[in-house]
Amino acid sequence: MSTSLRVQVESDATGHSEPLRPYLGIHALNVFVKDQEKSLRFYCDQLGFELAFDAQLQTGERWLAVAPPDGSAVIALIAPQPESPQFKLIGQPTGIVFVTEDVPAKYIEWSKRGVRFRHTPRLRRVKYERHATADRAADHKPIWGGVFTRFEDIDRNSFALVSFDEVTREVERRRQAVLEKLESERRVVQEMEIAKHVQARLFPQSLPPLQTLDYAGVCIQARQVGGDYYDFLHLGQERLGLVVGDVSGKGIAAALLMANLQANLRSQCAMAVEHLERLLQSVNQLFYENSTENAYATLFFAEYDDRAQRVRYANCGHLCGLVLRSDDSIDRLESTAMVLGLFKEWDCQISECELFAGDTLALYTDGMTEAFDHKGEEFGEERLAHALCQYKGLPATALLDALLGEVRQFSPQEQHDDITLLIAKCCGNKELQRRLVY
Repeated sequence: MSTSLRVQVESDATGHSEPLRPYLGIHALNVFVKDQEKSLRFYCDQLGFELAFDAQLQTGERWLAVAPPDGSAVIALIAPQPESPQFKLIGQPTGIVFVTEDVPAKYIEWSKRGVRFRHTPRLRRVKYERHATADRAADHKPIWGGVFTRFEDIDRNSFALVSFDEVTREVERRRQAVLEKLESERRVVQEMEIAKHVQARLFPQSLPPLQTLDYAGVCIQARQVGGDYYDFLHLGQERLGLVVGDVSGKGIAAALLMANLQANLRSQCAMAVEHLERLLQSVNQLFYENSTENAYATLFFAEYDDRAQRVRYANCGHLCGLVLRSDDSIDRLESTAMVLGLFKEWDCQISECELFAGDTLALYTDGMTEAFDHKGEEFGEERLAHALCQYKGLPATALLDALLGEVRQFSPQEQHDDITLLIAKCCGNKELQRRLVY
């Protein structure tokens, strides 16, 4: 049994943690002795126990405890006052039973160390009678049986030593099952934490420099790992790929598909400048071949030309991109293609959008707009557009934080879906120069 009360935490593959029933174990069994120090040497030297606790109580009494090597029990060695009722219990049967796989072997080992046994190991069985309707050929079945003996400590306190029987074997099986379950849960938690750090490294670690665009992105996962994806791809020729995606499903499965999608895009993004359609067709083909038949991903791929301040984009079944103009009007960049991964034969159209100084492009996943309040009402695209107008004067990173703050204030409860947001503000050459001066 455990020597302390612990509350275990169960963690599923999503990273959520839920309390289990508090662990319950026996804290200590009391054995009354005359001399604690001599008894300590007996239990440690002759029985092979270990010191579990040695402390001085406020009363001045010494609290001394030992435990068998597996730590399954703790025995407190108490030295009572001579006039106390407990003092009369010294030298009496303790009622404590030790269980071992091999009583004769333990008998020989301890006998060589000077431990007194009352008798040599014996075989004993106790049976119970089954129900009258049961097969009479199996009326009696042993519920306790095995080799047993009794031994004494230096104060003649006696203990039973028995081998495993059906009852103790079942208890041991359950104990092992609990230990294995806890170990499995510990490994899951550890592996999920590793996966979280690995996936974090898949998101952009640096921002390719641009002359006319101030941009930033973030992904806040609802679980340890998830299927949302954003990226900034250096395409060459003063062009940048702005990418936001959302893989179907949640947890580990979605995270693996997200990593697959990211690897496909990054390994082929060089062709985006000249052949954006071909790039996305290739990505769809690979995603289709490497995922199950019902797996898919929505994707918004925008190629920004730093010199022309122009965006070419493909919206593959994703939420509309929003372009906030300097006059507070909103342009919606709607779907130009189907989602990725569902169809082997797949094609897309490419659209264009020019950005002017003061314009802001916002790309996001449904974790933003579908965040809901206590009434079940969603944050929605309209609130997002209003917040874009409200905070449009902020730089990209500050604007991103402000928008996330609006969502958290609207939906303060536990996050239920991954939230990904990408902000790109067109400064224009003159605007950028003004910012550098001030």
